[in-house]
Amino acid sequence: MTACGTTKEDGKGGGSDAACDLKLAFFGPETGDAAGLGKPIIQGAKLAVDQYNADADCKVELVKYDSQGSPDAAPGLARDVAGDESIIGVVGPAFSGESAAAGPIFADVGVPTITPSATNPTLADNGWDTFHRALGNDATQGPAAARYIKDTLKASSVFVIDDASEYGAGLAGIVEKDLGDAVKGTDTIQQKQTDFSATVTKVTSAKPDAVFFGGYYAEATLLIGQLRDGGWDGTFVVADGVKDPAFLDAKAAAEGTIITCPCIPDTDPAVAQFAKDYEAEFGEAPGTYAAESYDAANIFLDGIGDGIDTRADMLKFVNDYDKKGITKQLKFDDKGEPADVHVYAYTVKDGAIVPEGEIK
Repeated sequence: MTACGTTKEDGKGGGSDAACDLKLAFFGPETGDAAGLGKPIIQGAKLAVDQYNADADCKVELVKYDSQGSPDAAPGLARDVAGDESIIGVVGPAFSGESAAAGPIFADVGVPTITPSATNPTLADNGWDTFHRALGNDATQGPAAARYIKDTLKASSVFVIDDASEYGAGLAGIVEKDLGDAVKGTDTIQQKQTDFSATVTKVTSAKPDAVFFGGYYAEATLLIGQLRDGGWDGTFVVADGVKDPAFLDAKAAAEGTIITCPCIPDTDPAVAQFAKDYEAEFGEAPGTYAAESYDAANIFLDGIGDGIDTRADMLKFVNDYDKKGITKQLKFDDKGEPADVHVYAYTVKDGAIVPEGEIK
């Protein structure tokens, strides 16, 4: 690889030692039912790359591998990434199921990955030295959601539902365990299911104060509408997989929903400039995990700017990384988990998802 001749400023742009002819990959849903969650992740990474390239002689290319969030599509796409040695890092995979399917392939060829959004705790237990996570996992989000239900909502009875996905079932299981005797019933639905009448019957019979749903926004949007139509009027609690504007399509039924997320609000002072830059480039406010994706991409870009041009060297760089990002101090433990973790509560109010604050 050849070196570039621009001056690196504030960690952005290719400096005199910056490597050339390199790519970063986004791995996750660009199309399909989960595209709404993929879009801000793509745009967060793109903003980081565009800012880097603005001052660089040697441009970094961001290439997209559209998994549609499917674990079935992940292995083939991962092999495509593995075969392109100019790809020196992966922002993603975005979801837990596809992360589990693609992780062994990335580990075999030494491609470092930083997911800004996959939260299943077991991903860090596979022994993949290439795996890194830029946010807290569900072993932190699940207990935080349970605390919110018990301490803030004061719910004495809860019904727990999951969508059978690696993400949704794992998270719901943690919440169920932490709520203990407060759980009065459970049920499992399927992704792409549209008729939840059987689940509605179970919930209305149990008459819980709250329902926790572990899954994604496509099903949550229909589920809450059918629960309200069935006469249930308790508090609907969901997690980061539902934190997408498409959930607001449920209209009045979505009002009052509580959403937990290990993602920093874009109103936080630490992300103010990022939010301003993001809106200037894309014409909209940052969505869920845009800031975490921006941080993930910038870790790789810092390495490229320092002259790293091999996967092995990039992996060591990421493993040793310790620098303040916009969402947190970016540092990983020996399993790839972040050293700094926070979980926040959001609520649907007047047709918008608004932050409530950190769940302590």
